[in-house]
Amino acid sequence: MRDRHGIEPAWAEEALRDPDALTIRPDPASRSGRSVRTIGFSTSAGCLLTIITVAEGTVTYGVNGWRASLTDMRRYKEDLQ
Repeated sequence: MRDRHGIEPAWAEEALRDPDALTIRPDPASRSGRSVRTIGFSTSAGCLLTIITVAEGTVTYGVNGWRASLTDMRRYKEDLQ
């Protein structure tokens, strides 16, 4: 995430812990149907992030993340209403 999108792992953790985070199962862009899209706010990054995770048993791995697109921003805001 850091190399491709400039997202620090700590920022992703903040976004995943956002109490207002929107979780979409499965991620609409997932080919396998196993990944989950979470859109949440990171205080350290100062913006909404889109974080992609995959669960393997009881462990959840962050596999990608980026600054939320306009579409994901809209989804997040609509979910708050």
